[in-house]
Amino acid sequence: MALQGPTFTPEMRNNMVIKCTAMLCLATLGAWLPQTGEGTYRCENGKVQFKSDAPLEVIQAHSSKLRGILDPDRKAFAWTVEIATFEGFNSPLQREHFNENYLETTRFPKAVFSGKIIEDIDFSQSGTYPVRAKGKLVLHGVEQERIIKGQLELRNGIARVRALFTVPLADHDIAIPKVVYQKIAEEISVSVEAELVLNSSSGK
Repeated sequence: MALQGPTFTPEMRNNMVIKCTAMLCLATLGAWLPQTGEGTYRCENGKVQFKSDAPLEVIQAHSSKLRGILDPDRKAFAWTVEIATFEGFNSPLQREHFNENYLETTRFPKAVFSGKIIEDIDFSQSGTYPVRAKGKLVLHGVEQERIIKGQLELRNGIARVRALFTVPLADHDIAIPKVVYQKIAEEISVSVEAELVLNSSSGK
């Protein structure tokens, strides 16, 4: 008698693909962050803030624990932030609901954005440049390909990054209960401001 393997429904297969993709992004970032490779830029304390502007309530929270790395030769980047580090909610209960009911932080502890800069930037030249970052945003265990516009300022071995974009909750399977539908916006505004420092061992 032939042995049969476990039967997976399409939904189960999709969830497995999503989780594996998220784990791959995190593994890639984890491999990058400990490096002190010559010519790379690193950040350990970037700022990220989100705002939900709904008809009955405005919710804002922020984290100063955004971590990232930028490789100018490959035009590659990776960013991550622990969801549990967000603070500044209207109340402790609101923060609890955010972590437990909406973002399910225990299951999906991090948000990750990794990819490449589209534009060709000469990192040896000081200046301020508009850039587009194309990559994969993993939030709540759901991956979405995004192109995010931002600004890159280069000065004296420091790269300052600023960006403002929106995240539709439905894109990441974040459900809004009907009882609070007028208190949580369907699209969340996100702003990022971070300073990356060039590795001092580089001669650039």
